[in-house]
Amino acid sequence: MGTEAMEVDAATNLERKQATYRSMDERFEIKNEMYRGQQYSEIYFIRLHSIRNLLNTLAQKWKPHLPICTVLGLEKGKECILIGTLYKHMKLKPCILDEYSKERSAVPIVKPHNFMHSDDQLILEDESGRVKLSGTVISPSFFVTGTVVALHGNETNAGDFLVQDILEAGLPPQIELPLESSEDKYVVFVSGLSVGSGASNPLQFQLLVDHITGHLGDDKEQVVASKIVRVVIAGNSVEISPGLLNGQTLAAKDQSRLYGPIKELDIMLTQLAAAVPVDIMPGPSDPANFALPQQPLHRCLFPGASVYNTFMSCTNPHLFEIDNLRFLGTSGQNIDDLDKYSEAKDGLEFMERTLRWRHVAPTAPNTLGCYPFSDRDPFLIESCPNVYFVGNQKKYDTHISRGSEGQFVRLISIPKFSESGVAVVLNVRNLECHKLSFSTQLQF
Repeated sequence: MGTEAMEVDAATNLERKQATYRSMDERFEIKNEMYRGQQYSEIYFIRLHSIRNLLNTLAQKWKPHLPICTVLGLEKGKECILIGTLYKHMKLKPCILDEYSKERSAVPIVKPHNFMHSDDQLILEDESGRVKLSGTVISPSFFVTGTVVALHGNETNAGDFLVQDILEAGLPPQIELPLESSEDKYVVFVSGLSVGSGASNPLQFQLLVDHITGHLGDDKEQVVASKIVRVVIAGNSVEISPGLLNGQTLAAKDQSRLYGPIKELDIMLTQLAAAVPVDIMPGPSDPANFALPQQPLHRCLFPGASVYNTFMSCTNPHLFEIDNLRFLGTSGQNIDDLDKYSEAKDGLEFMERTLRWRHVAPTAPNTLGCYPFSDRDPFLIESCPNVYFVGNQKKYDTHISRGSEGQFVRLISIPKFSESGVAVVLNVRNLECHKLSFSTQLQF
């Protein structure tokens, strides 16, 4: 038998690589929780208490000569450290009461994507009181309501707290990276499939499925496809016309339009789950609860894919381990909300901030809907992930973030597949990352 024939025979008998997997979504699951009229103040208190304990320890090394005070214990001119939760007073922040105001015309016209204004002010709160912050060291455009920080400064004659320096919690401790494996294993990330929308291209999606399952490409590409150990779908898998969700009884024709996108998605997921483990996360446009943490999409929506034990319906945010590497990701709501109420050069900078603030969704519950937990804040980042991904972003981007104690995090911004035709591939062996692009456009 010739060499070429042997290579072809080897390619047709490829076995898919296996990897250990552990879901850690329990912290985001709402099981026996009951709403009893509890307020959001409790989740803010838990957040402040948790991060303040950490900042108290860090502040003793940061400025050991300065006392740590409460807002009520401030003295004019005396330098100290304040630890509390930031509140950003925003002139352009939307308010539900404005809809009923007789003076709606007086409300300034705002850009729909961002509500920043030059007159925005930061205020620090703790259990004892609140104080307005001043000085050029702290910028309102950088921070958002809900961030817990330590501030070095002094009270002025005007009653403000003049900030001289800022201490953030920083990247949390990280479990030691496992020894580098000698073999490549890949995780594929995709988001924004938007099945049922005008932007969705079924052929493009099918090309992605065929590539992952090994039905596309030459022998070399099939060898690479056999090393894909998991596919993670990060939200916005379907898009249902808002006109169908008006609370009215639907005619049979409209019912098929409602279920059609989900049925089409199930057909594709069945092909994937038959070949490779699949995690699917809910997103803003999916048939799931609105508030974070979003609960897993019900398995009855996917009668074909749910037959396979390789199909996993997960929460958003999603926390899991593959071969002892820790992954943390969201479907994009946390970063999109930061983009509305603060400024950064790109989405990766927002992602880095959430890691340094040790909180996945710092704007929740102020401007981002979340469940009113009374006994915990599940969005606190207690252990630093090795990979942090966010779906449904404007473009593909990636970066390595490093912490002061040797933490090493691969940040991945995943674009909407329906608009870009791009999926993202991560090598578990070395955390190297690249994009997969699919196009159905003929090029001459």
